[in-house]
Amino acid sequence: MKLVIGLGNPGPKYELTRHNVGFLAIDRLADKLKAQGPNQKFMADFFTAKVGGEPIALLKPQTFMNLSGRSVAGAASFYKVNPEEIIVIHDELDLAPLALRLKTGGGPGGHNGLKSIDECLGAGKSGYHRVRIGIGQRLLPTGKRVPAEQHVLEPFSDEELKALDPVLEDVANAVTLILRGEMTRAMNLYNKKG
Repeated sequence: MKLVIGLGNPGPKYELTRHNVGFLAIDRLADKLKAQGPNQKFMADFFTAKVGGEPIALLKPQTFMNLSGRSVAGAASFYKVNPEEIIVIHDELDLAPLALRLKTGGGPGGHNGLKSIDECLGAGKSGYHRVRIGIGQRLLPTGKRVPAEQHVLEPFSDEELKALDPVLEDVANAVTLILRGEMTRAMNLYNKKG
């Protein structure tokens, strides 16, 4: 079993916010793979599918962002998966809006969802794959940045959602390649400037 986790916050209030781009990506992937679900498992909306004949699970943790690790660690422990069999899709403030970057391992970079995953998986287990979707940082008319906590919880505009659509398609294709063991190819094809 391989795990693909999209990070976000549960509930209609957060549905189309920047912080929930991981949930939106899981929805796209579930559609594309004709996944079964969702069921409630490991404190998450849980879908199952197959890629190349291999079973995969798609998770949207329902714990709120700061506690995402509880859901991820529960599933990882149950299925006895190694970090390299885990893909986490999340928003990234430090990338330009709609930029896409894939990488393996690294620190949480101030992202509370990743911080929680790292804490719950334990030392030496941060070598999972990350699919980072840029949400940029917004400036106020004064030139100061909008506080991160406010920016990530603002909803996408209709125009932004339209622009996000092809990015979600790229994410679904990139994740499928990673699941097939083709991380380098996925990076070459889908890492976008930003």
